[in-house]
This record gives sequence, structure tokens and C-alpha cells, in this order.
Amino acid sequence: MTPQLGLRANWRQFSLLVLINAFVGGMVGLERSILPRLAEQEFHVVARSAILSFIVVFGLTRAVANYYAGAWATKLGRRNLLLIGWLFGLPVPLLLLWAPSWGWVIAANVLLGLNQGVAWSSTVVMKIDLVGPRQRGLAMGLNESAGYLAVAATAFASGWLATEYGLRPYPFYLGIGLAGLGLLGSLLVRDTRHHVALEAAQAPATPASPPLSFWDVTWRHPNLGAVTQAGLVNNLNDGLVWGLLPLLLASKGFSLTQIGTVAAVYPAVWGLGQLVTGPLADKLCKKDLLFWGMLLQGAVLLAMLFTSTYPAFVLLAALLGAGTALVYPTFLAAVAEYSPLTQRAHSVGIFRFWRDAGYAFGALLTGVLADAFGLGAALAAIWRGYGALGTRGTVAYALPARHCRVLHSD
Repeated sequence: MTPQLGLRANWRQFSLLVLINAFVGGMVGLERSILPRLAEQEFHVVARSAILSFIVVFGLTRAVANYYAGAWATKLGRRNLLLIGWLFGLPVPLLLLWAPSWGWVIAANVLLGLNQGVAWSSTVVMKIDLVGPRQRGLAMGLNESAGYLAVAATAFASGWLATEYGLRPYPFYLGIGLAGLGLLGSLLVRDTRHHVALEAAQAPATPASPPLSFWDVTWRHPNLGAVTQAGLVNNLNDGLVWGLLPLLLASKGFSLTQIGTVAAVYPAVWGLGQLVTGPLADKLCKKDLLFWGMLLQGAVLLAMLFTSTYPAFVLLAALLGAGTALVYPTFLAAVAEYSPLTQRAHSVGIFRFWRDAGYAFGALLTGVLADAFGLGAALAAIWRGYGALGTRGTVAYALPARHCRVLHSD
């Protein structure tokens, strides 16, 4: 079959990849509401930094996996990389189910980080390949929406199961099903290298540009560097919410079901919102979407310092999800926009390396601060750094005003 670019022409393959990414996201959702409580109740881990060690390990492993997934996507093939990602994911729920010590949980999160980095990166790159240059924001909105709606659904489901039947084993039976379905679905995927070749053949001739290095994407390129740094700060925030919010809510006397609901509302709004913000990234100024999204997240973190009621936390979780929805598909659409076609997968890998390293930095920093000064002080410290770096340093000034327009590569 002759390849064609566009969402309509590739809707079957695209839909399958959306479903597979939902399974990928669901694997993370298993942990978001119950793992900090599991650490305290079953393994008697008291120190906040020790409890959050699973996020540090997950973030670092996922970051490295993202980088190599981008570098290997062309060499090994996108489909092969996706299958490798699911092979890493299969043992994760079993390790969490049978873990006799906290060390097993850490080992499971090494594999989970590899699964997320390799499998999620593969679905991102393959969707970008399929739709071509005109619908990247829409493609990333659908991709990230599916992933984070699944995070929300499994966070709520695991919290409910833990409340009704205990922290183990029932929540992790859900993970076994997700991993099995993810691997089976990936066997049906076709590689997208022919779509990359077609886009290259259709692209207008342009002067050859020097290859982008790791440090170009990290900070030297004025736009890629800005987007990469903003991505790191965004996930630093997510690492804080993942690790500290369940503990903060538990300290205020909320039940596991209430904690699971708050933990689910955030990624649910994040996921649903991207169905709107993804297409907006194709039409509106990317700089504006990034700036206002980061600013909203910073405001929510500040408000959490002064919140004590359950309805208020639900509302703030929804607003935090809305802010994240504004930036998440825009990040990836911008990276694809500013990267040469032949280096696109590699640039996406570098961006995702730094973005997901934010999980580790956020969890490590907040864990140390929470042990030393308490949960509220940790949240306040992160907010101060987030406001300074997240909005001003990486978005408001780094993207030049002349790029505040809709850009296409064709």
C-alpha cells in the first residue's frame, strides 16, 4: 500500500497507537495514588526522601530511555522499539504484587521507567510520522490525552480497589491486564519509516543546516532550548504532585478514595484538555500557550499552600490539569516544528530526556526539603523556583517575539 500523510489517511494505524498509549499511561496510573501509602503501611518507610525514591529512579530511568529511544528510533525501527518497551513493562505489576521489600518496588520502577521512555516515545514519533507537518498539534493532543486519561482512570481505580480490598494484591491485577494488552496491540502496529521518506520527498528544498547537538536542543537553540527547559520544570512540578500530594492529603485526614479522586482529577483534566489544546497548538502562538500554561501551574502550586478542604483540592487539581494541558502537546509540536526532519526523532528524545528528568529532580528536592522542613515548606520552595524558572526564564523571554505565530514546515 502506498503511504499517505495525514490523520484521515492513517486513522486505523493512528487509532491503534492512541489505544496503545492509553495502556502505557495506565501503567503509571497504578502508582499515583497508592505507592506512597504502600511505602508507609507495608514497608514502614518513614523518611519522605526514601518514599519518593521510587519517583527519582523512575524519572532518571525514563529520561535516559527517552534519549536512547529517540536515537535508536531510526536504527532499530519504531515498531521494534515499541515492542521492546512492552517487554520491559510486563514484569512491573508482578514485582509490585509480590514485593517483599521496598527494594523490589525500586527495581519495578526501573523497569517502569524503561517501559514509559521507550514505548511512549515510540508512539509519539510514529504519530508525528503519520500525520505530516500540518496536524502535529492535533496528533500530540490525541496521543497525550489518551495517555493521561488512562493515568487518571487507573489512579482512581487503584485507589478505589485499595480502599475496598487493601493495597495488595487487587490494584496490581489491573496492571497485568494493561501490560498484556499493550504488548498484544503493539504486535499489530506497522512501522512508519515509509511515511518519513514520503514527507522528506514532499518537503521543499532548503539549505542544509548543521546537525543539532545534544546541547543545542538542551539550551543553545533559542526555541528548542526554551521548550526543553520549560518541559523539565513542568515535570518537576508533576513529580512533586505525584509524590507529595498523596502524603499532604493523608496528613489532613483524607481517605484513600478521596486521595485517589484528587490524584485522578489532575491527569483527567490534563488528558481531556489536550483534545482542545492540541489543535490550538496548530493554530495559535505556541509561545502564548506555553507561557499561560506555566503561569497557571505556578498559581495553583501557590494556592495549595493555603488550602485545607477536600473540594478546594479537587478544584486546584483540575486547574493544575488545565495548565498542564496547555503546554504538553505544545511542547512536542514545537520540538517537531523546529527540528530538521532527519533529526526529529533524536530531538524529541533529547527533549523528553530533560522533561522526564524533572520527575527525578522534583522528587529528590521535595523529599529532602520535606524531611528537613515539612510538607508545606517543600511545596513553597518548589513554587518559588517554579515561578522564577518555569515562566520567566524558559518561556516569557527565551522564545523571540517574531516566532509568536503559526509555523509550518511546508
